[in-house]
This record gives sequence, structure tokens and C-alpha cells, in this order.
Amino acid sequence: MQPRNMSMSGVVDLAAVKAAQEAKAKAEQARAEAARTGGTGAVSPADLVIDVDEAGFDRDVLQRSTEVPVVIDFWAEWCEPCKQLSPVLERLAVEYNGRFLLAKIDVDANQMLMQQFGIQGIPAVFAVVAGQALPLFQGAAGEAQIRQTLDQLVQVAEQRFGLTGLTVDPDAEPGGAPAAGGAPVGPYDSLLEAAARALDGNDLDGAVQAYKNVLAEDPAHPEATLGLAQAELLRRVRDMDPQQVRTDAARDPGDVQAQIAAADLDLAGGHVEDAFGRLVDTVARTAGDDRETARVRLLELFDVVGADHPAVVTARRALARALF
Repeated sequence: MQPRNMSMSGVVDLAAVKAAQEAKAKAEQARAEAARTGGTGAVSPADLVIDVDEAGFDRDVLQRSTEVPVVIDFWAEWCEPCKQLSPVLERLAVEYNGRFLLAKIDVDANQMLMQQFGIQGIPAVFAVVAGQALPLFQGAAGEAQIRQTLDQLVQVAEQRFGLTGLTVDPDAEPGGAPAAGGAPVGPYDSLLEAAARALDGNDLDGAVQAYKNVLAEDPAHPEATLGLAQAELLRRVRDMDPQQVRTDAARDPGDVQAQIAAADLDLAGGHVEDAFGRLVDTVARTAGDDRETARVRLLELFDVVGADHPAVVTARRALARALF
């Protein structure tokens, strides 16, 4: 599977938002199931460092990355800098006590993975969070730099993806079940899977209906709420002429529908702050039905990103000032 890039700068695209919400839901479901059954789902310290090959990459890295950030150490036996870096990463994996999982990949035996990640030289260290790959550093690195990078990684994983890591029990048997291993199949999984297939096939109408079917039974379902907001946004921008939309919005700042269309394009393109700022400004300069129309669309766009995203928190404050 080709890794997807994920920036740690705070810019969020729709794929990243969806992955974050799915990862949060799976992590929360796993924790709830562990609490319900009285189990801890703990792993031993030895399970925090694993060897991974091409055959097990999906299972051991991509799937596990919905539970815990996975740091990948690309190495080879002949690589002298690797022999200095790898022991440091292994020691830190244990020291961080489950905040990340270290996956070691021998590039000589797994050249396809090396090519997929675009690695030009080793050692090279990547991370995968909620199925998305990002480069951490390449070549020799000091321990202080490594710690700083890992601290940033685990912070992003927790704040944006709800991944608090694995529970580590020194008395657990090595090779035990991972924290999310016992997660049950949810009652709406088939509908959510149908929605995902529809999105993959660009059947936006089908995706919208599938998410609505879930929400008809569970109006507060977080993944369906997010999915519906995304699918409806993509459906709205599908047939737009971006140049014309932006021309209309620039020509008449008071045209509420033109500003709404431009905000939709902004968000679909990953320009979160621009989309929110445009609609907050529209709310501030309008009144009556026009103000309410802009306000409602802004709340709908909040659903696309997720209530806990920093840009949503900031925009909510700005909206309150515009309204009151």
C-alpha cells in the first residue's frame, strides 16, 4: 500500500480528517470493550519493538497505527549508522512505555517497501498514524533531536487522533494480544463499509444515503456524522467551476451564496482557516436570513473537520463575537 503524506503543521485534508475520526472511534471502542470485559489489553515491553516484512505490513503497521503511532526504522545489516541509531530507538520505545510502537524493516529483504516510501538512503525513520505516513528524519540524529521528534509525534497522535498508546504491563507475556485486539464489530459496520465503498467509487449520492441510514438509527453517531458532512461537501463542489466561484465571491463580498460556495471550495481543498474565516466574516456583515444561512453552513463545515480541531475552536469564538 502506498503511504500517504501527513503534515504535522496543522493543515487538515479530508482524508486525514476521516482517518483521524476512524482512529478515534476504534481506540475508544477498544478501551470501552477492555473495560467491559475487565481486561487490560496490555502488552509486554518486548512487544513494543517488532520486526516487520512486506507480507505483514498491512497488519503490523497500517492496522496497528489506528491504535498507536508506529515508528518505522528502515535499516540494513551493512549500515554502520543504523547500528548506532537502532539501539537508541529500541531503548526509547521501551522508555516511552507504549506511546509509540517501533517497527524495524530490513531494506535488503523488503525493497518494495523501501521504494514505496521513496527512501534514498538509510537509516531512515518514518511514522504511520491512522494509516498515514510521514517522514521523521533520515541519517544520523542525536538523541535530543529524536526525543523532540517523538514528543511531537505522540502529541499529534493524541490530540488529533485520540491515540493514547498501548497499555504496557511488565508482567504480561510477550506476544500477547494488542490493546484493540478484542474490539467488537459495531452494529452499523456494514452500513459504514457500504458508505466507504461508495466514496471510493465516487458514488456520493450512495454515500450520503448510507450515512443517513446510520444516523436514522443513531443520530449522534460520530463517524456517520463526519462521513455525511464530508460526502455532502464533496457532492456540493463536484460540479463547481472553481475559477468562476472565486471570481463571483471576490466581485461581491455581500453575496452570501457566492461566499458559501467559495467556503466549500476552500475546505474541500484543505484550506480550513480560509473557509471558516470567510463565513465568519459573512455572518458579521449580514443580518436576518442571510446571516442565518451563512451561520448554518459554517456549523456544517465544522462537522467536516471535527469539533476538537483547533481551527474549529478558534472559529467558534470568532462566530460568537460576530453574533453577539
